[in-house]
Amino acid sequence: MWERFRRHTPRFEGLEILKYIGPGFLVAIGFIDPGNWAANMAAGSRFGYALLWMITLSTVMLIVLQRNAARLGIVTGLCISEASAKYFKRWISIVFMITAMIAAMSTALAELLGAAIGLNMLFGFPLIPGSILVTMLVFVMIVSNSYKKLERWMIGFVSLIGLCFLYELQLIDISWTSTFTGWIQPAFPIGSIPILLSVLGAVVMPHNLFLHSEIIQSRRSVSGETVVPKHLKYEFFDTMFAMIIGWAINSAMIIAAAAIFYSRGIEVTELSQAHETLQPLLGHAAANIFGFALLCAGIASAVTAALAGGSIFAGVIQEPYNIKDIHSKIGVILTLAGGLLAIFFLSDPFQGLIWSQIALSVQLPWTIIALLILTSSKKIMGNYANSNASNLINWSIAGIVILLNVMLLVDSF
Repeated sequence: MWERFRRHTPRFEGLEILKYIGPGFLVAIGFIDPGNWAANMAAGSRFGYALLWMITLSTVMLIVLQRNAARLGIVTGLCISEASAKYFKRWISIVFMITAMIAAMSTALAELLGAAIGLNMLFGFPLIPGSILVTMLVFVMIVSNSYKKLERWMIGFVSLIGLCFLYELQLIDISWTSTFTGWIQPAFPIGSIPILLSVLGAVVMPHNLFLHSEIIQSRRSVSGETVVPKHLKYEFFDTMFAMIIGWAINSAMIIAAAAIFYSRGIEVTELSQAHETLQPLLGHAAANIFGFALLCAGIASAVTAALAGGSIFAGVIQEPYNIKDIHSKIGVILTLAGGLLAIFFLSDPFQGLIWSQIALSVQLPWTIIALLILTSSKKIMGNYANSNASNLINWSIAGIVILLNVMLLVDSF
């Protein structure tokens, strides 16, 4: 009997950790999406290296919050949406889910539009037909692939985007002194609050918190209840590794924009403008690599936005995500259709990308508060509930996000 138990108990030795790599990258692709590109290009071209600190702060916040989301999924077997429907009052969970679905649609808008802009840069494809084409491609990818297959796709996309930016950076003259200062020294240049909030919303995204708490369960059956602590440890490595790569790519966007555009007094107001300006400055190859990386980012992140929408919608009726189930499929379709429909009414695509990220930032406090209530409850999490020290850090992050949102509202009016 003991031998049989040992055969069915996973061992965490050698390359065992590779079994747990994947969910973090599926989440990481969400914060190197076209919305990030727009926010980072605006930040770098308008304020130089000064707003790099928000990438650092946002990534630290993201690691802490994604850790909470993953812990909820590992310990309870529930995503945020399912747990909210189970433990919150019905009307509260429904209102919360509606705002979360709107956030997922706002994300899909940015992803689909960004990929369409990439197609336009590379092949001259019009934005509306391009958006429709990308939507169809994303839907086919989702209904025909399992989580594990999608994770491999996302690792590939992240790698391609990273290589593209490594190529771009080696072509330009970077002020590394300004870069290191920007990473650690907070600055609030005049008129920077909306851009700061768009950067925050582009990195710490509510739909990613829902998604991580859902997809981490694809690994839960591997570990079983007896090794939850080890599962949590390896999940942390996966999350940390993927988030650091995301931080590097986001930083590279601002650094490139600062070195190429800000240094020449060029303010980027459209991603297509960045592409057109790169060609005479750095050459045809650099411009096309920029467009190719944007296309990859749009397709990959649209997949994660739709997965999150499916998880949120299914969770309302306390069902786990399953693309073969009608409720998950409806959530995916609503997310993609809502994002695509919004594109038809945009008069300024670049500003649409910026404001979609601000919309995420405005919804974000509600998702954070719900997540922290769930993970702080001993009734829900048992011995894995957040400690007092953890809660101090978690609620401090929630406070910073809420404060920045208040600053945005004051600046807007």
